Amino acid sequence: MENVLHRKLQVLVAEDDSISSYLIEKILKQFNCTITHAKNGSEVVALCQQNPNIDLILMDVKMPYIDGLEATKQIREFNKEIIIVAQTAFSLIGDKEKAIEAGCNEHISKPIEQEKLMTIINRYFN
Repeated sequence: MENVLHRKLQVLVAEDDSISSYLIEKILKQFNCTITHAKNGSEVVALCQQNPNIDLILMDVKMPYIDGLEATKQIREFNKEIIIVAQTAFSLIGDKEKAIEAGCNEHISKPIEQEKLMTIINRYFN
């Protein structure tokens, strides 16, 4: 699968686990991306309010202060266009549905597989 994007993407990695964040960044570096990090849901919402040019959020569902689903709901109040991909460590029955209901565009299980993430990015940005 081709990893080439037609423009530089602004990606927000919302992840409180540094190892997971590192692995996601390693995959994203193959694309033409500018990467910003947030470690909790409150930070994600604030960054999205400050920067309307963010194209994609990889949103960990389990984060401190405000979880990823609540952060998604808050973001959708002021930004309906941004692509939000929920990421969960333990994909249980109903997780995908809860993520979509909260306003996420997609759901992906951790550990994130490179091919799956590439497919999602290409679906929305190529």
